[in-house]
Amino acid sequence: MTTTRHDGTGPANPGDAEHGPSLGAEGGAHAPEVSRDDVEGMSQAQLARLASALDDVEVVHNQDPWPVRGTRAEKRAARSVTMWFLISALSGLAFLAAFLFWPFEYVPPGDPGHSIMSLYTPIVGGTLGFSVLALGIAVIAYVKKFFPDEVSVQQRHDGPSDEVSRRTVVAQVVQAGKDTGFGRRKVIVGSAGLAAGVLGLGLGIAAVAPLVRDPWKGRDKAALWTSGWAPTNGEVVYLRYDTGDPEEVALVRPEDQEPGSMMTVFPFRESERGDEEALLKGLRGSDNPVMLIRLRTDTSRTWKAGQEDLHYGDYVAYSKICTHLGCPTSLYESQTNRILCPCHQSQFLAIEYGKPVFGPAARPLPQLPITVNDEGYFVATGDFPEPVGPSFWEMGKA
Repeated sequence: MTTTRHDGTGPANPGDAEHGPSLGAEGGAHAPEVSRDDVEGMSQAQLARLASALDDVEVVHNQDPWPVRGTRAEKRAARSVTMWFLISALSGLAFLAAFLFWPFEYVPPGDPGHSIMSLYTPIVGGTLGFSVLALGIAVIAYVKKFFPDEVSVQQRHDGPSDEVSRRTVVAQVVQAGKDTGFGRRKVIVGSAGLAAGVLGLGLGIAAVAPLVRDPWKGRDKAALWTSGWAPTNGEVVYLRYDTGDPEEVALVRPEDQEPGSMMTVFPFRESERGDEEALLKGLRGSDNPVMLIRLRTDTSRTWKAGQEDLHYGDYVAYSKICTHLGCPTSLYESQTNRILCPCHQSQFLAIEYGKPVFGPAARPLPQLPITVNDEGYFVATGDFPEPVGPSFWEMGKA
């Protein structure tokens, strides 16, 4: 099948008869009407040219950058593109190695390993960024060096494409791959696949790795089971409140609170005094904040079975981390004895072992066992009997 130019003078160039319709409409002329039978009988090249015609595309200029195949210049260009793809792949491998094996656990300044640890983020970010940059340079270089120099004009049409246009568009894409020579440049194809594969693998591992990290490292001492209130070497764990200065340790006494009041407290051990890092960890630990509430004396209380001795007189201590999604339950309504979470409006009864009575939370707030020592300060007698924060599947194994 041969489609003439819009001026009726015949094919635009000697190859048009082979490739089928190549030009669209101009001056009100319409693209050729083609039946399904015509489409079935066309070659790949003819289908691609027909797709352009049906899209009302006029190819004004199309120049192959390498009309003579296999020249030294073409090979140099191919090696240049391949080099950038390989650089991208190597950078992607370096990113993977750094992400998986570089030390990332925090080391305080001055301690051995701090310098290496501090390089983790720059190295991970640098190798990933350079991998993406090299991949982009390779793609741009390939387009500039090997894509035909083409100028096309397309008329705009509203509405969906017809069935013939939809069937020919795939052929148009395939033909474009042939015209750019991508399929026959095996080295470039291989290096591009390697670069894209390594980068994709790296991004996939980076996305999935935090989800597969073993949360049960330490078994019964794993982070999900314990908090900063857990006893360490038999040392007394005091209740302190935050004054704004981590170095200023303010311990809590019963007389510091009025009935119906609430105070946020944190764990403190005497061995931490003067240790800025340990003091900050006690104040900033995600599972450390506790609400110390002094109930009014005229309120009745109901305690959870087996946890009747966790309170001290009118004082109860509940985790401040909501059991729904981990927001801070920072509001206490003394008249109703309700603890409120401002994020999703869960409410817990302070006089009934922190039981949820409203909102999406389905589990009571964990209660910290407390007492007063011989010096008159509040101390924790142990860690929470239940995990702090949102529920998780393995809680039944606790």
